This record gives sequence, structure tokens and C-alpha cells, in this order.
Amino acid sequence: MLLLNLLRQDPESVIKALLKRNLDARPIVNEILLINEERRKIQNKTESLKAESNKTAKLIGLLVRDGKASEVNEIKSKTALIKKELLSLEKTLLDLEIKEKETLLSLPNTPHRSVKQGFSPKENEIVSTWENDPQRTNDGLIPHWELASKYNLIDFERGVKITGAGFPIYTGNGARLQRALIQFFLDKNTQEGYKEIQPPYFVNEESSFGTGQLPDKEGQMYHIQNDNLYVIPTSEIPLTNLYRNEIIDESKLPIKMTAYSPCFRREAGSYGKDVRGLNRLHQFDKVEIVCIDHPDNSYKRLDTMVNHVAGILKDLGLQYRLLRLCGGDMGFTSALTYDFEVWSAAQQRWLEVSSVSNFETFQTNRLKLRYRQKDNKISLAHTLNGSALALPRIMAAILENNQSPDGINVPNVLHKYTGFKKIS
Repeated sequence: MLLLNLLRQDPESVIKALLKRNLDARPIVNEILLINEERRKIQNKTESLKAESNKTAKLIGLLVRDGKASEVNEIKSKTALIKKELLSLEKTLLDLEIKEKETLLSLPNTPHRSVKQGFSPKENEIVSTWENDPQRTNDGLIPHWELASKYNLIDFERGVKITGAGFPIYTGNGARLQRALIQFFLDKNTQEGYKEIQPPYFVNEESSFGTGQLPDKEGQMYHIQNDNLYVIPTSEIPLTNLYRNEIIDESKLPIKMTAYSPCFRREAGSYGKDVRGLNRLHQFDKVEIVCIDHPDNSYKRLDTMVNHVAGILKDLGLQYRLLRLCGGDMGFTSALTYDFEVWSAAQQRWLEVSSVSNFETFQTNRLKLRYRQKDNKISLAHTLNGSALALPRIMAAILENNQSPDGINVPNVLHKYTGFKKIS
């Protein structure tokens, strides 16, 4: 949620920044400012009436003490009118506060100055690329869903029978490779100083609101109505909410966390090669990294997180490219996002496997997640997160890019986790 003070002090900078998202925010910003002005007037009038009511109550006490009953009755009539007006003003004030918050929530985060305006993923900037084997040919390769069937690694059909499309079943060496990747990612993250957390997979409404999934992505989340709980689409939600409504001592920053969790998303798509196999799922596994940091350090931290994810992909030998997202392709809560895409040799296309983002104060303003400086001043922290990594498309790329006539070669770094070097 954008800071109201920023809107009041410099609305033009917010309007200009949101143009990068192709959003004309002027009508909404003007509406917020008008609501805020009216709310502040009502609030000042309410406080003045409360002060007058308190003053009158003290006066009544003095008059009663002095036996001036006739004057007391006259003042009590005046007090009754004040209380009636206060009730009306307090209702109006509450309505304005709700309207102000709802309107403010409709605005996405302002993009970082490095973000370019754009309308679609085609306008994202390629920052860098890395290729393990530039001489390798892609001729004659078969896609991962055929490899998964050939080597009995993933059973898509039985997943449909048990649950529905987008819920694959990993079997045998496919399940072991999946488990190996999870352990490898967690080990890499903990070696980098991220504390491992095992979070709950269900969160309450306040948690979903705090990280920005609600109300923006309400239709994309599975909801348990009887308990009013949401099934997590990412472990970012429980990890970041660990420090909701808390004040952290500045010396404790940064707080670095990692977690494995299954993730559940309703918007998995329908038909076509872009969603076939592991390309897009309703349930998938992911290892996440989250950082809470000082505002002065958050963009250096973002670079560190990006380099960390790049190192994992290099360890796996996967060709990748790093993109800086344009304003039109960024998530609602992000100020700056980098995406990693790996090359799918058989499909001849790039597959997104990680997003690494800085949210600045957008989430912490909702979460009331603050830090205490040495001078005891309280300020909002910055939050960042990234996938390190999402498994389905990593699995797809490993199968497709490492296939050979006699099987699939497992990346060297995974041998100690899988217990085998080749799938055949």
C-alpha cells in the first residue's frame, strides 16, 4: 500500500511513476486527496467537540459542587447536542476512513526509477544471458512430458483422475529428482545465510492482505470458506508475515529466511503447448528466499539475491537469461522485479523459473513491519523475495536439456542427493 504522506506531499511524482505501469493515476490520486482533506476536517472538528465536551463536563461538576442546579440543566442540554453531533461525525469519519483505505489499496506500487514503461513481456529488458554449452544442438529432442512418460517419472493422467489437470504425480526417480532439487536449493540458500523455516501452508485473511495477495489476487487463491483461510500460492506470505505488527531492532537487519513449500494457484491456464506438462500447474513445489532489510541497503540486497539465484542455475548447468521487467509486466506489489528464464531445448522456448523483487515499503506499510533506529526513531523496513527456485520448469529444463540416446544425465551437483547419475 502506498504511503499516504507521499501522496499528500508529492502527488505528481506518484502519478508520473505509475505511468510506467500504463496507469493514469491522476483521478484516483485526486480522489484520495479529496477524501483525505475531508477526513482531516471532520477529524479536527471531532477533536474540537470532544475537547468542548470534556470542558463542559468539568464545568458541570463545579456547578453541582456549588449548588447551581439551574445552570447545570442548561449546560446538560448543550452537552446532549454535542454528543449527538459527535455520534454523527464519528460515523462520517469511519465511512471516510474506509473509503480512503479502499481507494488507496487500488493503487499499485510505484516502480523504481530504473523500470522502463512497457505494455507486455515483449518489452522486458534482457540484462544478461548465460549458456553452458553453446555448441549443443537441439535437433531431435523430445519434450519433457514425453520423457516423463518414457522413463516413468511423472504420471499426468492419474493426477487428472485423482484431482484434475495441473496436479501431476511424481513417481520413482521423478519423485527422487524432485526431492533432490528441493534439498539442493535449501542447502544453497542456508549456506548463503538464509535461515530455514517450515511455514504453515494455510494463512488467514490478514496475512494475505499484508503481502498484497488480497484484494489484488483473490480469484487466484484457493479459499477454505468455513475457516476463512487461504491456501498459500507461495511461502512468501507466511515468511514475511512472521514479523507483521512488530518493531525490529536495526541491529537485527537483515533478516534472511528460506522455506520449501507446495504452492497452490487457481490460474493455471487451460490448453496448448504453453501450459502442457509442467509448464503451468495448479500445485507445484517451490523454495523461496525472503529478506527484510534496511531501506538504505535493499537494492544492494536485491543484487545479491539475483546473483545468488544465478549461481544456482549455473550449478545446474542450465542456460538462462535475466530480464528486468517493464512497468506493464510487473506485479502489483513490486517496485522492481528481475525474472530468470531457462532455455527449454525441446520446446525451443524460454521458461520463467524465478522472480526476484524489491517491494520497498509497499508490503511493510500493510504489515506495520518496522525497525527501530539507534536514535529510537521508528521507520518502515523494506521487504524482498525471490524464487530459489520454482521446481516444475527447472525439472522440465533438466529433462529436456540433458537427454541423450541412452537416458537423461543428472546434473553433477545433484548426484549426492539422488543417488544416481543417469535416468534410463
